[in-house]
Amino acid sequence: MHFAGDNVIIRAYYRYYFDQWDIQSHTIDLEVPVKITPLFSLSPFYRYYIQTAARYFAPYGMHTASSQYYTSNYALSALTSHFFGMGIRLLPPDGILKTHLTSLELRYGHYLQITDLLANVISFAFQFK
Repeated sequence: MHFAGDNVIIRAYYRYYFDQWDIQSHTIDLEVPVKITPLFSLSPFYRYYIQTAARYFAPYGMHTASSQYYTSNYALSALTSHFFGMGIRLLPPDGILKTHLTSLELRYGHYLQITDLLANVISFAFQFK
């Protein structure tokens, strides 16, 4: 995490993964929350992910009867994905509508995968004290 002035934070991480099935993956994640006012912030984000296929992966119908282990689960195939979007956060000092609800966050993300998988994700986060 890096503070770029009083109103901007840069959060970034890198992750490497490997296992005994020969899957290797890399994840790069970046989020840049920007405080617009003391009560309101915007958080654009982006995640890039790439992985190799499992040793036992082949598309459906491509395995042979002599294979001891096999999978056609595309979660174990070679793939690349992108996930990006924006979060909006409200953090009033007296709570939202003067209740114990202290923060509210709405996030939208768009997910793309080279296997033609597309998704739109909307999430809500609440914090109570």
